[in-house]
Amino acid sequence: MSATEKYSHKVVKKIRFRIPDVPGALGTLALELGMQNATLGDITKIQLTSNYIVRDITAFFDDENHFSSAIAVVRKLKGYKILQVQDEVLNLHKGGKIEIKPRVKVETLNDLRMIYTPGVARVCNYIVAHPEAAKKYTCIGNTVCIATNGSAVLGLGDIGVLAAMPVMEGKSIILSKMANVSCMPLLTDSDDADTIVNTLCCVAETFGAIMIEDIKAPLCFEVEEKLQKKVKIPVFHDDQHGTATVILAALLRALKITRKIKENVNIVINGAGAAGIAATKLLLGYGFKHITLCDRAGSIYNGRAGDMNEYKKEIAKVTNKRLEKGNLVDVIKGKDIFIGLSSAGLLTKEMIKTMNKSPIVFALANPIPEIWPKDAEEAGAAIALDGRTINNALVFPGLIRGALDASAKAITEDMKFSAAEMIASLAGKNDIVPNFMNTAVHTSVAKAVFNAANKAKRSK
Repeated sequence: MSATEKYSHKVVKKIRFRIPDVPGALGTLALELGMQNATLGDITKIQLTSNYIVRDITAFFDDENHFSSAIAVVRKLKGYKILQVQDEVLNLHKGGKIEIKPRVKVETLNDLRMIYTPGVARVCNYIVAHPEAAKKYTCIGNTVCIATNGSAVLGLGDIGVLAAMPVMEGKSIILSKMANVSCMPLLTDSDDADTIVNTLCCVAETFGAIMIEDIKAPLCFEVEEKLQKKVKIPVFHDDQHGTATVILAALLRALKITRKIKENVNIVINGAGAAGIAATKLLLGYGFKHITLCDRAGSIYNGRAGDMNEYKKEIAKVTNKRLEKGNLVDVIKGKDIFIGLSSAGLLTKEMIKTMNKSPIVFALANPIPEIWPKDAEEAGAAIALDGRTINNALVFPGLIRGALDASAKAITEDMKFSAAEMIASLAGKNDIVPNFMNTAVHTSVAKAVFNAANKAKRSK
């Protein structure tokens, strides 16, 4: 694992130092940065003079305050000078991460006449006579809208549509690279479900599918349900269904390794937002029997009086059959599996020690998990992973690709089951999930989803 990946939740700075050209000078600087609890990454020599060496040092800090305090100390080192500081992440995003490019060449006047007037009229008239051909002879069949209102962005919360755009661009890149799907981010600046739905309905003919992203619960449930009823293309909320599917995939693999049986295991899911409720529903649909869902107010159970919306009331009817009450520290006792979709640091070693022997711990809060996997393993977890490994990016490229190829009108439960089973089957001997960067994984998921979609069509 590269340093950048391991410390991706930290602030990354590339600092250009002018260092005295004497033995031990670099070591002195490195020691001082280490004393300030900075983690060093790449070190590159830029220039060598008679008296100095200029080096770029990539360093990782907990936050901006940590960076400022550490650098203030380093600046006091005699003979050392900071020439430049660059934020590596901000630099990467300059100008945005995506753009629209043509797929055909325009090098001659004849090319122009073919792609535009008069040649384009032939395609227009053909689509008038055969509307379904628009997906074949335009970008519609391979283009997805990624829409957000910026109300629940990663672990950052309600940061607004503009600040959400980098995330939408990131998902667009993943879809393009892993599944050859073109994407168009769409910022919908509203917290009203009908406004968002009507906006997306008006542009839906442009796309082969619509992904809604980073919209807070319960608004996301209402948007997805209403929108899917109004359009004839798949509506997919990755925060719900992508996350739920990758959790199912990881659980299938973890159960196989630990020789646990899905009908017998007791699961606690911490976090009753979009991902938590979707994961609960998908696991129940797949055959898991014993699930207790917790939120900030504690365990959710049928008849709970406070902090209940219609979606929590619905899920309470089919979970926590023993009517367990209390906070996570109480409910986690005797459980086989913990799935965290909540906030950093909510799970302790002591709590894991109260679980059944060799528990499975998926601490998926981003960017910092409920407990670090190493700590969970030290507390007795047989398998412990965080969101860097169990990530919905393993799901949505192949799922969307398969749905587009099948001209599906919706994402079904069976399509998600097929995606999860394929992901689990592709994991290495000692792994829980396969390598996300392996494009063959996404191709295989797409085929599985395609087959599931076509099977559903044939059964109608």
